[in-house]
Amino acid sequence: MRKNNLHTSLGKNHDKEHAVWNRRSFLQALGLAGTGSIVLGKIPVSAATITPLNIALAESETDKVLILIRLKGGNDGLNTVIPQYDYDKYANLRPTLKIQQNNSFALSNDFRMPNYMDSLQTFWGEGKMKVVHGVGYPNQNLSHFSSADIWSSAGDNGEVLQTGVFGRYHEDLYPDYLLNPPENPPAIQIGSLSNLMFVGEQTGYAFSVANIDQLAQIAENGTAYDMQNLPSCDYGSQLGFVRSVNNSTFNYASVINEAYDNATNAISYSNNDISKQFSLIARLIKGNLGTKIYMVTLDGYDTHADQPNKHQKLMSNLTKAISDFYKDIATQNRDKDVLAMTISEFGRRAKENASNGTDHGAASTMLLFGEGLNGSGFIGNHPDLNNLDNTGNTKFTTDFRDIYASILENWLCIDSTVVDSVLLNNYKRTDLGLQCKSLGTDDSEFDNGFKHYPIYSDGTVFVEFVLLNAMEVEIQLINILGQNIGVIHKERYLPGTYRVNLNPQFKRYTPGQYIYRVFANGKAYSKSIILAR
Repeated sequence: MRKNNLHTSLGKNHDKEHAVWNRRSFLQALGLAGTGSIVLGKIPVSAATITPLNIALAESETDKVLILIRLKGGNDGLNTVIPQYDYDKYANLRPTLKIQQNNSFALSNDFRMPNYMDSLQTFWGEGKMKVVHGVGYPNQNLSHFSSADIWSSAGDNGEVLQTGVFGRYHEDLYPDYLLNPPENPPAIQIGSLSNLMFVGEQTGYAFSVANIDQLAQIAENGTAYDMQNLPSCDYGSQLGFVRSVNNSTFNYASVINEAYDNATNAISYSNNDISKQFSLIARLIKGNLGTKIYMVTLDGYDTHADQPNKHQKLMSNLTKAISDFYKDIATQNRDKDVLAMTISEFGRRAKENASNGTDHGAASTMLLFGEGLNGSGFIGNHPDLNNLDNTGNTKFTTDFRDIYASILENWLCIDSTVVDSVLLNNYKRTDLGLQCKSLGTDDSEFDNGFKHYPIYSDGTVFVEFVLLNAMEVEIQLINILGQNIGVIHKERYLPGTYRVNLNPQFKRYTPGQYIYRVFANGKAYSKSIILAR
């Protein structure tokens, strides 16, 4: 039995070494990272790669669904929910952009909404809507890309993370993904390229179908690429494996198509992008797809100029689409199972600019919809318009990660310890009125005392693993053809941190991309690795 004899400096170097390589995966090296994108009703649909959090969702004893509505560009919270209690100050900051009081409807004595969002009046009146004030985070980043990544990763400003909230558990709760992928998509993103929200350490999450011919072949034959007419040589064998991996990414296409064909829309939706996305989701939910997380995207919220016309069109289309969606799924009594929430990378500047618009701001407004909220109301304190920061932005009063934590635990019924881990901190659970009636998530795999990483250091390739308990560790190597080429290491260890040097394998195997598979504590774990002389 081997004892831990690594120098303490190993831990210091690990993060730096790991950061360089932690997203070099087998599928990425093949250019096949992802799990499929198809087109339904002219809307591109990407199935998110399975992550352990999504596995927990798939196995949880709940039919609840979460829809993330991404308002891309930075939504103006002040013109979404108008502070009637401080209307004079609001109007002074926005002499041309202000929403006139006679063009708005009341949510309460203190807050109003523009009339062009009147599709939400029924939601508010029936107790199916909540408004979260002043949503943001400390030291707001005003870059679209950086702030969107912060919202997706639940990180802090200045912290560079490469994984998202729903992609954090790839190795811990679904450790053998590369060699044992699941059968069904627990998360689907519609209408935009992949977002960091679903990214894990090993894998990207969207594989796109670029043309209708590929989709037609999938529909007719169940595959995207021909597996019969391959060259009779090593290249042909490798091409066949690559094509088989590519075809496997479309396994979800038939499942999604089946659900799509199993249902119809009971509502006539408007002819715009966001309505089409909600129309498609409604069919998938009613067709019993079983997916628990969806993300839709509505672009155009970066309203530096001509904001009145742009924002009115965006919010009018959005709120009508949400209203139609809930009416549609209510025909099968599924409206009680669906919670929808808006997210946006930041708000807008409190004071209007000279171009009839607003510049990048800080805090914004989040809207939540669904019967599960158990009553309409306001969450948090509205930012004080008389106490702006030194750049003229409203100060955040509600951390978006508090909202995430509450929804993960109290709506999707994810265990509290898993929630804290995916959010990288113990955030407050904001009372949104949500109730989890069953916790079906088994997080035993999440904390089983085994971690592993590929490490590249000074021309040497290692598999590093961390043990909290004594156990036998076996490492196998799988080549690009998907063939198990043997056990390369097997030994029993005491608790500690260890590295297995793979350089001796270089003389035995062709340089290139491999997958190593570790068996420890009765479970299998896998990651990609590059062997090179």
